[in-house]
Amino acid sequence: MSSRIEPRAAAPFSASFPIRSLDDIRRLEATPLADALTVRSTYEIFRNAGAAFGDKTALTFLRSGDPADEPIRWSYAQLLAGIHQTANLLHRLGVGPDDAVAVLLPGCLDYHLALWGGEAAGIVQPLNPLLTDDKLVALMTAGRAKVLIAYGSDADSGMWAKAMRLRGQVPTLTTLLRVAPHDEAPGSAGELPAGVADFGALRAAEPDDRLVSGRDIAPGDIAAYFHTGGTTGAPKLARHSHGAQVFTAWASVNMTGQGPNDTSINGYPLFHVAGVLPASLASLSAGVEVIIPTTTLLRNKQVLANYWRLVETYRPTSLSAVPTVLAALANVPLDGADISSINYCRTGAAVLAPELAARFERLFGLHVHESLGMTEMAGISTITPPGVVGPAGCVGFRLPYSQLRIVALDEHGNASERDLPVGEQGMVLFKSPNLFSGFVDPADNAKAFTADGWLATGDLGWLDAEGRLNLSGRSKDLIIRSGHNIDPKVIEDALGAHPSVQLCAAVGAPDAYAGELPVVFATLIPGASASESELLDFTAARVDEAPAKPRSVIVIETMPMTNVGKIYKPELRAMAARKVATAMVDEACAALGIAGPARPQVQADGDSALRVLIDAAATGTQAESLRQQLHDALGRLPFKTQVLLK
Repeated sequence: MSSRIEPRAAAPFSASFPIRSLDDIRRLEATPLADALTVRSTYEIFRNAGAAFGDKTALTFLRSGDPADEPIRWSYAQLLAGIHQTANLLHRLGVGPDDAVAVLLPGCLDYHLALWGGEAAGIVQPLNPLLTDDKLVALMTAGRAKVLIAYGSDADSGMWAKAMRLRGQVPTLTTLLRVAPHDEAPGSAGELPAGVADFGALRAAEPDDRLVSGRDIAPGDIAAYFHTGGTTGAPKLARHSHGAQVFTAWASVNMTGQGPNDTSINGYPLFHVAGVLPASLASLSAGVEVIIPTTTLLRNKQVLANYWRLVETYRPTSLSAVPTVLAALANVPLDGADISSINYCRTGAAVLAPELAARFERLFGLHVHESLGMTEMAGISTITPPGVVGPAGCVGFRLPYSQLRIVALDEHGNASERDLPVGEQGMVLFKSPNLFSGFVDPADNAKAFTADGWLATGDLGWLDAEGRLNLSGRSKDLIIRSGHNIDPKVIEDALGAHPSVQLCAAVGAPDAYAGELPVVFATLIPGASASESELLDFTAARVDEAPAKPRSVIVIETMPMTNVGKIYKPELRAMAARKVATAMVDEACAALGIAGPARPQVQADGDSALRVLIDAAATGTQAESLRQQLHDALGRLPFKTQVLLK
């Protein structure tokens, strides 16, 4: 055992001063980064926080969505002790700095031990439990996972049965550690098979006051592998260094001003960078109390239904959720709940519809601040700080010490070297201390960076006069469903295997709740026949992850093409939007008893907008009521639509 003496803990992260402008960021940058940020690893973050905050609550786990239920709380000292024990257990199991520890857990306290103990011992690899066995095996094999930490219950996504099936399929895997569900009676799991061990029992036997490995973690050491490129795509593991994750935490604290008087509800999944880094590591680095709302998080219908009562009970100071969750919360009445503790509301991961932003502010008095995050930048790229009000689509300022460029697209839709002026749209490029260390497979790096080392995000946007980034779209064809990045090729490959299909293309249809839902267009081989329902069933059976299964298959006569013979997806997206809008028009007309030729016409307005024309003479006294209904309903879609009287 090493006799290395642990260094004295330094201060936790805290904001130097409020950030309200680009000038404030430049003021922060006047101090060299090496002097401003001396913390070297995520382990050091927790050592510092444990020393500074001790018995203060770090994590609060809600057993249910009932505000009256007693939660489970861990202090900062308990969290640090558990991280020590976990790292020491993994070290004893042979995990070294270059070994991966895969994690298959729901929202739970032990996830934080797996994450941060895993990073202190080796490389943590959080896994999306919604993926199929084949995808999980491929990811773990690509990461050469040595240990799998999995939830010992099938209540959520069948995790334990899945873990048991994975055991013999990953060549490098030596040990499966079972995490007992909260409140499980000791010993009730029975005897575990060879190669499977009780995480809690083994952890309890380890020292809780130090790393027995004596490891000195350097900022460049790899801390984590996160899968990216669309959760339905082929394995593509992004490597995060300790330095990148530490910078994300430090920059987030400085941009948002959070500290030990704050409390947050983290409803993001902990296999995703948003839940792990901006929502967890940043908060815990500054003494914030982080609430985990049950194992199923914000997928828990009881949590959503009681959300405002939970706010009243636990007094969080911030609200952070993807737009789909904000849309769901907008349908939950306050019923007198006191939500005055919330002083900062933030969203990211998907497009925020202007109507939703306005509705949220109107209902709850909360302005929604937007941010931009991505796996390739350790979870955060730009932030709109508290006190800064921007229009929908404005995702805020670059992080301190980072660089942001907007460049013109070349003829292939890739980033060129020509910088664009303020207000002009192009591709967004970044350089930053939290830039990822590349993909595990070097072949995946080719399109990630420009020749001179800038991260090519694939996002389209422009800078305003205040230096804030405003997003306007994506150069990629990914379908974004509730924060899930869906690769259309997976859907296209599935449908393309049908013997009657000649060509097919998947796009996102606008949806007020999910942002986009996958739909797929197809043309048939001449003389062949197949119904749309048959094609939909065929495709759904061959697409692994539920969010990527298409909502509909639409058979068309001819596929729109560019002049060089490529399928022209903007026209397909407009067709999908028109179909959605037409259904909403039909619903509104049915409610008002408007039939036949009096029904409004839905027309394409280019490739990125629609017009709904209401014949005022035909609809008579109901014209204005119909216009208002359609304006409200269609305004919730992330697709530009005008409702006009003629």
